[in-house]
Amino acid sequence: MSGLPTPLAEGPRTLIRPYRHEDADEFTTLVRASKALHRPWLFPPEDAGAYAAYAGRLIEDPTKAGYLVCARDDGRIAGFVNINNIVLAAFRSGAIGYGAFAHAAGRGLMTEGLGLVARHAFGPLGLHRLEANIQPLNAASIALVRRAGFRLEGYSPDFLLIDGAWRDHERWALTTEMLPPPPTVSGPCG
Repeated sequence: MSGLPTPLAEGPRTLIRPYRHEDADEFTTLVRASKALHRPWLFPPEDAGAYAAYAGRLIEDPTKAGYLVCARDDGRIAGFVNINNIVLAAFRSGAIGYGAFAHAAGRGLMTEGLGLVARHAFGPLGLHRLEANIQPLNAASIALVRRAGFRLEGYSPDFLLIDGAWRDHERWALTTEMLPPPPTVSGPCG
């Protein structure tokens, strides 16, 4: 993994790191290979131009923070977790969006990665609350936030415009007080 930025946090099987413009080829290749997994829930960038705009917003906009979840064994991008609409002061909250890539789906990497992002958000970013808004039929996404300790807080009809239609969403949230303990990272002696 030489040449990659220093991880922001590491777990037993994953690490999180910031987006880079140099990740465009790997990211967009993985997006195209994962289209069946993402649709109809997600529409991440599929080409270099769209990635440049997308990553640029996550890198430069102070109301956003983007993280790539990478497998520790080979450094390959397993998925992503973005925090949008970051508001500090008394609110100290952000809304998350995320996606796994097909080669990593069902392996638990995103569960660990989401936990790392939550700890980073509640630590260095100074947030108190993360919210995930999920379409009710997106069972995999709901299972992920449940495993990460989020609680169901409500239902929002016609909440987000996705793929040309206003979609209902369940509202899930995690606060600092609810954060599960981090997984243990074993050393070489196990």
